[in-house]
Amino acid sequence: MIHEAAQLLVDLIFDWGYLGIFIMMAIESSFVPFPSEIVLIPAGYLASQGEMSISMIMLAALGGSMVGAFINYYLALTLGRTLLSKYGKYFFIKESAIVKMEDFFESHGHISTFTGRLIPGIRQLISIPAGLARMNIAQFAAFTALGAGIWALFLTLLGYFIGENQELINIYLKQVTMIVMGLLVIIVFVYYRYKKNRG
Repeated sequence: MIHEAAQLLVDLIFDWGYLGIFIMMAIESSFVPFPSEIVLIPAGYLASQGEMSISMIMLAALGGSMVGAFINYYLALTLGRTLLSKYGKYFFIKESAIVKMEDFFESHGHISTFTGRLIPGIRQLISIPAGLARMNIAQFAAFTALGAGIWALFLTLLGYFIGENQELINIYLKQVTMIVMGLLVIIVFVYYRYKKNRG
């Protein structure tokens, strides 16, 4: 039933074209968990049929992702600290923990934002600690765009080349996700070694 509802929603969105992709990616990137693959893989397939443009899909997807990310960022920036200071103790969140998070994002916000945008389940949430920690807005925008753009391009190209074969999509999606996770581990390891050597 959930799958059917999602499919109906996607069909409706694709009737709206690039605006629909923009809206769905904004929703996916904000506080509503929605799998971006059910939007961008079909869009990539439509591009392979000449019905859509990959560049326009990317523009719509990246624009929507940025809007959704900034919604989370500004909600956390304007309301998050107040709410945590007032109610955090009920969830065992101490003021010292908030300060540590702010210090962490001051030093490592860029790598955390970039890698977070490439991890399923974390992608939508990484903007919240960035906002809470008042991460530099230019850095947040740049590394969010980089991570979101890579993810959107991967899904769009997956749909473009094998969009008709659902079984192959499932296989490749899992394999590439594992490869990406492995690469992220390497990136983080190299980053911390670099920071340690500089320190």
